[in-house]
Amino acid sequence: MRQPTFFLSHGGGPWPFMDGDYRQAHAKLEASLQALPATLPERPKAILMISAHWEEPAFTVMTSPAPGMLYDYGGFPPHTYEVVYPAPGDPALAERVAGLIEAAGLPAARNAQRGFDHGAFCTLVPMYPDAGVPVVQLSLKRGLDPAEHLALGRALSPLRDEGVLILGSGFSFHNLRLYNEAGRAPSAQFDAWLQAALPSVDGRAERLQAWAEAPAARLAHPREEHLLPLMVAAGAAEGDAASCSYRETDFLGGVTASSFRFG
Repeated sequence: MRQPTFFLSHGGGPWPFMDGDYRQAHAKLEASLQALPATLPERPKAILMISAHWEEPAFTVMTSPAPGMLYDYGGFPPHTYEVVYPAPGDPALAERVAGLIEAAGLPAARNAQRGFDHGAFCTLVPMYPDAGVPVVQLSLKRGLDPAEHLALGRALSPLRDEGVLILGSGFSFHNLRLYNEAGRAPSAQFDAWLQAALPSVDGRAERLQAWAEAPAARLAHPREEHLLPLMVAAGAAEGDAASCSYRETDFLGGVTASSFRFG
């Protein structure tokens, strides 16, 4: 059965492994991620994760059968640098991914050492706490060209019919200086554009390629790495309508944040 694809706002740092106010600030996001598996047509055979926190000169796929952890954050409690998400890798899927990318005329590479970064494990812990679904991570490509990442999604689309759940993990608003009241207006403006730009298939790729012309676009994303996983999810479901799967308007001090489902 064909799997949908998702663009997920992944929250801040190692939040699923924390308690107190910071964890509570992610309560709505956590609830949306916990609910996601029940909306799928069947349990995925594997997950292909495209995280905002990995960039390489070529689209690079994780090939380890037992990926480790990458604690790519700072200033959090000591125990968050010892947490583990022990999902297995899937070398066969990794080779399939690399083959699809190369067949589409895009550059591909392989990495056997890379571990799960927080863009990956912070979404997966609430979704599959048992870590029972194999996970392969795939990088963004330096240069962050929207058209290239839409093309990557198109190349990966056959995986949806092979039981693979494609997840783009980033954030709909990512300006670390504006996670406060100052971010309320620009995040709302850019989110309103997303809500209008994504549902309809007609012209969606063109709108996404021109995302920087959207209201408050460069306030929402001074650097677009947290938006590019959206391009991959959209490209992999180019013929499918999209819907908002999570939205709140007061995240971490006033920011509007959203996630989207395609198909």
